[in-house]
Amino acid sequence: MEWSDFLASEMAKPYLQALMAKLDTEAALGKIIYPPKSEIFNAFTLCPLSQIKVVILGQDPYHNAGQAHGLSFSVPKGVKAPPSLVNILKEIQADLQLPMPNHANLNQWAQQGVLLLNACLTVEAHQAGSHQKWGWEQFTDAVIQYLSDNCSGVVFMLWGNFAKQKKHLISHQHLVLEAAHPSPFSAYQGFFGCRHFSKANTFLQANQKPIIDWALHD
Repeated sequence: MEWSDFLASEMAKPYLQALMAKLDTEAALGKIIYPPKSEIFNAFTLCPLSQIKVVILGQDPYHNAGQAHGLSFSVPKGVKAPPSLVNILKEIQADLQLPMPNHANLNQWAQQGVLLLNACLTVEAHQAGSHQKWGWEQFTDAVIQYLSDNCSGVVFMLWGNFAKQKKHLISHQHLVLEAAHPSPFSAYQGFFGCRHFSKANTFLQANQKPIIDWALHD
């Protein structure tokens, strides 16, 4: 079981073909779109479907230069962690007594089976939310539904009201963890102290799955 069949099926649908054509049109008009086209589906490239253990849902990619690389919340090595990601790392530090890492690239999580999925996979430079309602939400709803129907014992971390709206797509055989968004505007309203990372590992262990090493190694 791999992503290729699912992605091919969605790519054949008119809504996604229209969306990809619109991206090409925007690029041809000189608009800067993040992440780069080669990294739009990075979350699926780095996280094999057969190894899915955790899904962390973001809203849309970072919209400043050099930040977005196809994984929700993550930035490439050498790029300063944005505030929401800093708060995620602080919660991990408190939850698991891990040291703060020297970088904020989450590839290591993806390679262990953490799908870092944004509801919208693209954004125009410096225009937050600019590609909402283009069709990406339909795509990511389909991803969540597919995982719910075809995988067992997955942990879904839903942070903030936007992510919580996806709860109805997830069946009861999975673990849904809800909290406030890690943004500085809401992190103190229920994200800090949520202990989602230790709870996820406890659930994975109970389901005879390898736990996630949440530490970010150099």
